[in-house]
Amino acid sequence: MIKKFLLVFFCFQLVACDPAALQRTLDALGSSELTTSEVSAGLKEALEIGIGKGSDALSKQDGYYKSAYKILLPPEAQKVAAKLRNVPGFTNVEERILEKINRGAEDAAKKAKPIFVSAIRQMTFSDAMNILMGEKNAATVYLNRTTSDQLYQEFNPVIVQSLDKFDARKYWSDAVNAYNKIPFVEKANPDLDDYVTKQALNGLFSMVEKEELDIRTNIASRTSDLLKKVFAKQDKNN
Repeated sequence: MIKKFLLVFFCFQLVACDPAALQRTLDALGSSELTTSEVSAGLKEALEIGIGKGSDALSKQDGYYKSAYKILLPPEAQKVAAKLRNVPGFTNVEERILEKINRGAEDAAKKAKPIFVSAIRQMTFSDAMNILMGEKNAATVYLNRTTSDQLYQEFNPVIVQSLDKFDARKYWSDAVNAYNKIPFVEKANPDLDDYVTKQALNGLFSMVEKEELDIRTNIASRTSDLLKKVFAKQDKNN
């Protein structure tokens, strides 16, 4: 034990407090072979952290609406909004519906965490080591690919409820009905539920990917012994 302490002390002096070098020394002193269960648990913990931070950030006021994750109208909806600019009561329809759907997504993001965490904990990482040693977003890509359908089914009702809370669906339905009365226009579908759900999920997965990259590349973000141990193996192979 004394030898280990002295070695860490001298390393600390020699590397001028470089945290990466010190972490490598600590890993060499105390590391043991990782088990698949440890890798699986570590990756799930990393994803849960990403989900937690992502949903917390997006659920804040303007978390979607005034950020890089802002949900924009699909092209067909933009066409409806453009036509309604000269219709009384709908002159500012695009910005009003944009705010409403983004507020709905922000509200839904508050309820996203347990839905996503439940999906993460049910994941079976038979290929956990490949994910750990894969691309910087490998865990997020895997989660997206294997759980997105299930997450959509659970998240869509949450989005609908939140959109209704801000009268987004009623407002847009009224706007589309007004648009459909304009002569010679191609009739539009007032349903935005599917689109908003997918865009909200895309934003959340993007936030998870950002947090995964941070944990993979920033030692200070590994806030538990398990994360430090699991991702130290990735560091050694890079």
